[in-house]
Amino acid sequence: MTVNMTKGQAISLQKSDGGTLTAVRMGLGWQAAPRRGLFGSRTREVDLDASAVLFADKQPVDVVFFRHLVSDDGSVKHTGDNLVGGAGSGGDDEAILVDLQRVPVHIDQIVFTVNSFTGQTFQEVQNAFCRIVDETNGQELARYTLDGGGQYTAQIMAKVHRAGAGWQMTALGNPANGRTFQDLMPAILPHL
Repeated sequence: MTVNMTKGQAISLQKSDGGTLTAVRMGLGWQAAPRRGLFGSRTREVDLDASAVLFADKQPVDVVFFRHLVSDDGSVKHTGDNLVGGAGSGGDDEAILVDLQRVPVHIDQIVFTVNSFTGQTFQEVQNAFCRIVDETNGQELARYTLDGGGQYTAQIMAKVHRAGAGWQMTALGNPANGRTFQDLMPAILPHL
């Protein structure tokens, strides 16, 4: 059963049978919003990019994004860059796979961001979401839907962080501005 998350909500990533999740997929989806023009409505392609920044004691130690598809330790993998989006209402446009068992013990948080590489604002995006899926069986565990657009070019979407012997996911949903994850670091740090 999927949990529809609200901004700031945290959920445990324990399996319903009490077991621990071993691998998850953070999927991101979006669609270009139609714009009304003189000759009807049209859409302009929007290139959103998913990134995962790995932190150890509030310090960034690695990042996975379209130019660095696999973390240095191999525990986090980006499936590739989608330049136009389109799934939005269901399927993932970009996905980042996390092998929770292989994440080194010093990594205590992984923050997921999405940014408009082309600089378009979220007013030009609709049906944006992030979701976490149990990669072992394909079951969607949680979904955070981005409501409304805005004059910003990025979102600090969610984070996965250690909680005791397991992991938790927290929906963040904070707007920011920047074309790359580097631009977003000042907006990420308060959420650690």
